[in-house]
Amino acid sequence: MQLSATPYEERLTAPRSWWLISFLVGLSMALVLLPLGTLPMLGGLAGGTAVAAVAASSYGSVRIRVVGGSLVAGEATVPVSALGGAEVLDPEEARAWRTHKADARAFMLLRAYVPRAVRIEVTDPADPTPYLYLSTREPERLVEALKAAQAAA
Repeated sequence: MQLSATPYEERLTAPRSWWLISFLVGLSMALVLLPLGTLPMLGGLAGGTAVAAVAASSYGSVRIRVVGGSLVAGEATVPVSALGGAEVLDPEEARAWRTHKADARAFMLLRAYVPRAVRIEVTDPADPTPYLYLSTREPERLVEALKAAQAAA
C-alpha cells in the first residue's frame, strides 16, 4: 500500500462541553434514584455518567484520512481516482449544503459541532453518489492532501 504524499488524518472528537453534559446526565440519574437510597444513587451517578460518556465518545470517534490512494471517511473508503474537485466550505456555505442545497444521494459525514466542511465531487459513473460532504476542522489541509494523492495516483 502506497502512502499519500501529503498524509492527512483527523479525528472529529466531541467538544468539551459534551463531557460536562455527560456528567449532568449522570447527576440526573442520581437524583432519579435518590429515593431508593445512597447506594442506588451512587450507581445512577456512575452508570449514567458512563453511558453518556460512551455515547459522546463513540459519536466523536469518527476519522477522516487520506492514505494509500484512498479517502477514508468514517466507514466509507473511496479511491481518489473516483473523486473530482474538492471545495472548501465556510460555515455559512457548509450550513447551506447541509440543508437546502443538499442532495439526498450524497454521502454526508457531518458533525454539527464542526462549522466548516469540504464538498468533494464523485466522478465515478458507476457510483450514484454525486458528492461527499465531510465536516472537518482543517478543510484546506484535507483539500491539499486530496490533490497530492490524486496527482500521485
